[in-house]
Amino acid sequence: MLNNLFTGISLKTQELYALVFATRYLDLFTDYISLYNTLMKLIFLGSSFSIVWYIKHHKIVRRSYDKDQDTFRHYFLVLPCLVLALIINEKFTVKEVMWTFSLYLEAVAILPQLVLLQRTRNIDNLTGQYVFLLGAYRSLYILNWIYRYFTEPHYVHWIKKSEAFCVMSFHSQLAMTSQQVEYDM
Repeated sequence: MLNNLFTGISLKTQELYALVFATRYLDLFTDYISLYNTLMKLIFLGSSFSIVWYIKHHKIVRRSYDKDQDTFRHYFLVLPCLVLALIINEKFTVKEVMWTFSLYLEAVAILPQLVLLQRTRNIDNLTGQYVFLLGAYRSLYILNWIYRYFTEPHYVHWIKKSEAFCVMSFHSQLAMTSQQVEYDM
């Protein structure tokens, strides 16, 4: 079972998500909201970085990761997202720019995974469910934006519009990928 655990999973996507959560939760060190909020942020950070560590360093897991297929140059996504966050943000502070950067980066973090799936053209059941759940997460996230739009008058409108665009783009890409790939049930 462990020999094929990370077959079809993109390390590049996992690294991008770890960067997303690391830059989004900078307030963990400065603002206390609640115990629940703090624990959830620590769980997101811990699980993201542990997945990256397992894929890179665990002797059994790293054998199942196919780095020859996972060749998306994900670092090319980071700089444009950072530049965009520096230009378009609510307030020009380190925390706000990094939070905005995390939003932009999260919108494109799935691209290495989708490219890997298109390249291999074979998705096992677990990988298909993983990609589906990532899409479901993004879809549910849009409900958060809608809720906040109606309940928080100071909420930034451009973020909602860019989030909606990114979610729609992601689902279009996911639909194209799922039609082109054979599923191995």
